[in-house]
Amino acid sequence: MLKFTLFSISAGVIQLAVSEIMYDWIHINYWVSYLTALILSVVWNFTFNRKFTFKSANNVSLAMFLVLVYYAVFTPASTLWGNAMEKAGIAGILVTAFSMIVNFVTEFLWQKFVVFRNSENTAIDKDEELFKKIIKICKS
Repeated sequence: MLKFTLFSISAGVIQLAVSEIMYDWIHINYWVSYLTALILSVVWNFTFNRKFTFKSANNVSLAMFLVLVYYAVFTPASTLWGNAMEKAGIAGILVTAFSMIVNFVTEFLWQKFVVFRNSENTAIDKDEELFKKIIKICKS
């Protein structure tokens, strides 16, 4: 959970920075800014959590597809509630922060119990197998 939190924070920094630059500095529509920032943070977060948090050697295409399924639901929902909140006068940064908190909790649960459910620590097993093969070759 700690690694997931730290990588999520780094993805959140990316998302906030991109969103702020696009929305507040360049004045691009909220939903375009949000969607662009979200996509960049998702790619970052998935890559690092797959490799370091869940240590999964699972099929990358399947894992990414399952992440896309999550975002096929989360993205339209968060874009709609975010747009409504922004139109209600709530600052874009607060709308984005709210969406990020919801995303953090639900994405962890999705990745833990769906995406990487049966493949956690399989990369460690493959690394150990490779290490044993190298040792065996060196001893020969």
